[in-house]
Amino acid sequence: MTVADIFVVLLAAGRGSRFGGSKLAATLAGRPLARHLGDRLAALPFKRKLIICSEATPEVEGFERIALEPIGAPLSRSIATGIGEIPDACAALIALADMPLVPTSHFENLIQAFDGDHISTSVADRTMVPAIFGARHFPALRSLQGDRGAAALLRNAPAIPLDQHLALDIDTPEDLARAEAIIQGR
Repeated sequence: MTVADIFVVLLAAGRGSRFGGSKLAATLAGRPLARHLGDRLAALPFKRKLIICSEATPEVEGFERIALEPIGAPLSRSIATGIGEIPDACAALIALADMPLVPTSHFENLIQAFDGDHISTSVADRTMVPAIFGARHFPALRSLQGDRGAAALLRNAPAIPLDQHLALDIDTPEDLARAEAIIQGR
């Protein structure tokens, strides 16, 4: 399977409650936070790219915007919405827009190692997204509940390691400052 066979579901509809507002519109290194990972993924020749978003989510070139309904729904609903848009896909890469430091090389490594079933990211012995799921996992992804995401489906998945600082998930203004410092090399 190649990158041209895989669909992308970029999750970008979070409420940003711990951040104090629309974190994906916050500026990181001169661009909206959502664009960092989005631009990296848009540069790869995936079959189709979806961003599951709210009205406050900035535009990300190369992605189809799919509004999350209802507004403020949990992470599981974002995943189900994205997977529901691609019923005939053979595989989907799921990523979080608030993880701006994941490098293109990590996505390339995931794609290269993907065997058609599933593959995840490993950070400090914890499996997580970004991850690629084969179509056999789509029913389970559509039936997830709550704000836990797909972690339970990744427990036994092979994983590609990622340095902890590159897996930084922006939840607070302090996290954003930490990401800015990493980008600036401080």
